[in-house]
Amino acid sequence: MSTPAHEPLDAPLGDPLTRERTHLASSRSALRAMREDVEALDIRDVTANWVNAEVLAHQIDERIKALADLSDTPLFFGRLDYLHTPGADRAEGAEGERFYIGRRHVHDADGDPMVIDWRAPVSQPFYRASKKDPMDIGLRRRFGYTGGDLTAYEDEHLSDPAEAAATSKLLQREIERPRVGPMRDIVATIQPEQDEIVRSGLGGTVCVQGGPGTGKTAVGLHRVAYLLYAHRERLARTGTLVIGPNKSFLHYIEQVLPALGELSVQQATVDDLVAHVEVRGTDEAAAAVVKGDARMAEVLRRALYSHVSMPTEPVVVVRGSRRWRVPAYELEDLVRELLERDIRYGAAREALPQRIAHAVLVQMERAGEAPDDRVQDAVARNSAVKTVVKEAWPAVDPAKLVLRLLADADFLAEHAEGILDEDEQKTILWAKPVRSVKSAKWSAADAVLIDEAADLTQRTHSLGHVVLDEAQDLSPMQYRAVGRRCTTGSATVLGDLAQGTTPWATRSWDEALAHLGKREGVIEELTAGFRVPTDVITYASRLLPHIAPGLTPVASVRENPGFFDLRTSTETAEVVAACEELLRNEGSTGLIAADARVPALAEALTAAGITYLAPGEETTRETRLTLVPASLAKGLEYDYVVLDEPQAVVDGEPDERTGLRRLYVALTRAVSGLIVTHAAPLPSQLAE
Repeated sequence: MSTPAHEPLDAPLGDPLTRERTHLASSRSALRAMREDVEALDIRDVTANWVNAEVLAHQIDERIKALADLSDTPLFFGRLDYLHTPGADRAEGAEGERFYIGRRHVHDADGDPMVIDWRAPVSQPFYRASKKDPMDIGLRRRFGYTGGDLTAYEDEHLSDPAEAAATSKLLQREIERPRVGPMRDIVATIQPEQDEIVRSGLGGTVCVQGGPGTGKTAVGLHRVAYLLYAHRERLARTGTLVIGPNKSFLHYIEQVLPALGELSVQQATVDDLVAHVEVRGTDEAAAAVVKGDARMAEVLRRALYSHVSMPTEPVVVVRGSRRWRVPAYELEDLVRELLERDIRYGAAREALPQRIAHAVLVQMERAGEAPDDRVQDAVARNSAVKTVVKEAWPAVDPAKLVLRLLADADFLAEHAEGILDEDEQKTILWAKPVRSVKSAKWSAADAVLIDEAADLTQRTHSLGHVVLDEAQDLSPMQYRAVGRRCTTGSATVLGDLAQGTTPWATRSWDEALAHLGKREGVIEELTAGFRVPTDVITYASRLLPHIAPGLTPVASVRENPGFFDLRTSTETAEVVAACEELLRNEGSTGLIAADARVPALAEALTAAGITYLAPGEETTRETRLTLVPASLAKGLEYDYVVLDEPQAVVDGEPDERTGLRRLYVALTRAVSGLIVTHAAPLPSQLAE
């Protein structure tokens, strides 16, 4: 029988590393057996029909994928030796238990656990226990790996007051480990302040303000994994969604949750959510700001409900030889009552024929008849009733509504009166008339307006939990679009006010939560930097007083200070040389430059025979350089970065504040080293 994860603390002694390797091998065998058991399931005679069979087959396939043993990923990364058995009476002399902590649960043939899921309550002390509060842990052991092979271990005796607390070398090494390929999970290195956010309850919305390298994206993804563990049945019904700023970012993070065994989480951008029309146009910044303003919601509501009119003629319903008449004033009362209830436009329109039919049934009952629900439904479908509803409460297409608002100056003026001033109205009006929804060159902001109008008509489906990353760049109307997807659920909002680079960037998280419809959300701040080197974050933080006054600078907790160098370069060849220098190191390298300079740098790299990738393309051992336009750098990380011409990055934005924020993002993408090359003078805000 394999060594259980909860073996007694007085187990036979031997070489510790050999014993741990034996347990790793046994655990891998147990995981393989678990997977083979699922693969061997015969479902031919256990389902009622082919539909159920397809669903069950899909579930089994997902389970097999979740039990995959990734060869280069540690099956467990830590061990906890409890002083007492968790949950049992702590009698004097009682033995504690031993638990191996890993990415997923593994048990042997007898059902005894070999590895405990990192999300289980018994695993929590691995992240939270300290000398000050050992949480009944006698020993915490961390493991070091090379590929999938266990090569080292490191012990902390938390209950021994004579042993001084020390920074974990393995933890530091794991944090600083060179990266090639997509983003990795941080399950082995979650810190106490991060763990508190990860394990916060499903019912509450959490907003995380975190500077570069604080791990906010990873915290958000691990929170999803934790919630799926703790509330799997509920979230299986309601669904989960991760929203990122662009496709490159989503591709970068897409392997984190599958590595943790979670395969059901959807990923999308805000543009994906509101894709009611094809986006083929762009807005000037001023127009986009107005269209993204929360006041547009009221303009849309007014415009939509302006289609409702009061009936001026009675309705006469003929059934057999009888004629039933509902007078105009009674119809008007029904319409007004629905307006006062403030229910969605489409729902009210569906309710109106039933209300009219009910008024007819009341007359029938007074006349001595005994109509039932079938009669009421038949009356509601009567052509005369349908005609009244069509005239009083007509169907409205959301896209056509927005089209009219943006193309008809009088219609916009009527419904924006007292909300948008004349200049703002002129800003969002289309210069040329547009005949149809299909011929319109819709912008991304227009699509969000259509989504708002669609929700005013019919309620948007709500998910159980939504993670919104890089949230600082969303407009109020975009927040509303995301909020509609979690009205009955909760959200994790992730961002950094200092990295807001849109003209409508978030000014405060309280304001953002209000637009999201989650005023009760709790705001947490992460200030400990685990990824960005000390010298780099210190240099970049010179910009904070100019871009986010009052925001707490990130304090790097890295023991390795990293590499940082400022170089004057007059030719692109010198930039290429800096890339070649950094590529001699292990790991990934990013060349970040103002968007306008990317073509020239691409040409120079090609001339030098250096292959490179575009953002979102996965780095490999052979191709480790990515050429990154500054506008796409947000959320990405590289072991080493060459930042070309900081002033050009600033000048590439419509205003200096936005440009400095873009520069702050670009400066903080490096994990191990940064070279800044420039021919033009550096921005004055970076001066000593």
